Amino acid sequence: MALDRYPEIDADEGEVVDAEVAVTDDVLVKAFVLGPGATLDPHEHADSTNVFHVVEGTVTVLQDGEEEQVSAPGVVLHERGVGHGARNDGDETAVLTASLCPMPG
Repeated sequence: MALDRYPEIDADEGEVVDAEVAVTDDVLVKAFVLGPGATLDPHEHADSTNVFHVVEGTVTVLQDGEEEQVSAPGVVLHERGVGHGARNDGDETAVLTASLCPMPG
């Protein structure tokens, strides 16, 4: 049995690739690989808190109209209803996970 659920995924320039890492009744964790120049479009979750964990590289985190570069290891909290997204402004692939709690119902 392997406990490590970190997926082996990659993205090309301008591409966002995602994979579900963990899904239960009350949490969703997804991995997002952002190729150079890729953007995870801003969005919001009205009934869930979202947490980004930057695990590889550097991403520009977008939150409620603001931008900030966050490098691995980095953690960013997005409260319920706050618009958020991410962009890779670098030349290397960047990876983040996003945890959504509780699961929208």
